[in-house]
Amino acid sequence: MTAVSWLCVLATLFWFVLFSPWTAPRLNFWLVMAMATAVLAGSGLWLQKERLREIYGFKPAHVAIGLASAIVLYAIFWVGNALSTQWFHFARPEIAGIYSTRAQASPVAIGLLLLFWVGPAEEIFWRGFVQERLYGRYGRMGGTIIASIVYAAIHVFGFNFMLFMASLICGFFWGAMYLRYRSVWPGLISHAVWDVMIFVVIPVQ
Repeated sequence: MTAVSWLCVLATLFWFVLFSPWTAPRLNFWLVMAMATAVLAGSGLWLQKERLREIYGFKPAHVAIGLASAIVLYAIFWVGNALSTQWFHFARPEIAGIYSTRAQASPVAIGLLLLFWVGPAEEIFWRGFVQERLYGRYGRMGGTIIASIVYAAIHVFGFNFMLFMASLICGFFWGAMYLRYRSVWPGLISHAVWDVMIFVVIPVQ
């Protein structure tokens, strides 16, 4: 197996522990998430160390792009929440289940963790490592699609359809940003800011 395959298997194990009904109630979600994303992002950075300048090329415009895209993605989720809770009886309790982890830490702690650790680390791993590595085997479009699907698939252990759909939308959204801008920075900023908006500042529930 390649390094991408091994680390995706490891990510799957981490997400099983984080989200499955057999393990999630026994742990602090935020502590384990911080540890998991640190391992994955650190591994991705190490394995891509020869190409960091290329993958993490920064332009000042990336800040505006990241912030604007976070607002756009939040608007998509706001509309999605309004429609899904009207159409599907299971949507509201499933979304509430996603937000239940907020009881495990203070809003300030969660916000800081999402902004400076979890959001950035996920982009470093999923876009800067997994998606970039898959480009070499499946091409840029194929790599983007596969990485986005795998990113969503590891959330199935929560047995929460709304969580799966949210991760699928986010995976393709940030995957498309990396495909377009060829730098992790726009998606990293978008991911971090959107996390704080959706979980702490203006949650949809």
